[in-house]
Amino acid sequence: MSAYAAVPTTEPPWPGVVVIHDFTGMSQDLQGHARWLAGEGFLTIAPDLYYWGSRLRCLRTIMRDLGPRRGRSFDDIEAARQWLRNHDGCTDVVGVVGFCMGGGYAIALAEGHDFSASAVNYGGCPSDARTWLTQACPVVGSFGGADRSPLGARAGEQLDELLTEFEVPHDIKIYPGVGHGFMNDHAPEDQTLFLRFLARISGTRYDEAATADARGRIIRFFTTHLSPDTPPCP
Repeated sequence: MSAYAAVPTTEPPWPGVVVIHDFTGMSQDLQGHARWLAGEGFLTIAPDLYYWGSRLRCLRTIMRDLGPRRGRSFDDIEAARQWLRNHDGCTDVVGVVGFCMGGGYAIALAEGHDFSASAVNYGGCPSDARTWLTQACPVVGSFGGADRSPLGARAGEQLDELLTEFEVPHDIKIYPGVGHGFMNDHAPEDQTLFLRFLARISGTRYDEAATADARGRIIRFFTTHLSPDTPPCP
């Protein structure tokens, strides 16, 4: 499996973070997120979940796996998590961050997959979350108030309500007037015609101010919940 790794310039050991991409797959934007996290002191790996076949075939598998929260895609993400844990510079404490499709995975991985914190960026709230979210690790989530997709503000509100009810440590923020995908600043060469079409119908647009705020919240949350003595979620 191909992946992009980014290593901090500070002295080890470092907590680890797995970064899960959106529909675009391996992109300059994804690599930028990995470098940003490494710059904040996290050993980071971003796997390419499209590595084994065509985009359509891989997407079909990825979306199929998301419901039951198991399958090939979850095995690939687990391989990335293990790569971090086996790295000599890692503290053995690992978090996960995802965007859009990857955000859906980030919330699905928050329970039963040995992550110590999860950052969900416009990844929705699964319809069956009530049955398993009680055992989730701490979650930080960012959503666009003007997001017209099913992954938008209402999903963020539902996730916030459930995490509050289950007393799971969390920080959910909905950014007024901000659309879908506001943290993803994709280069034109990374966007296919289909992805540009999806962006139009979902209201996807990069927002620099909201991104800066969301990044700050993620770093503060990860700094707290990915400390060396933090236990993994159940």
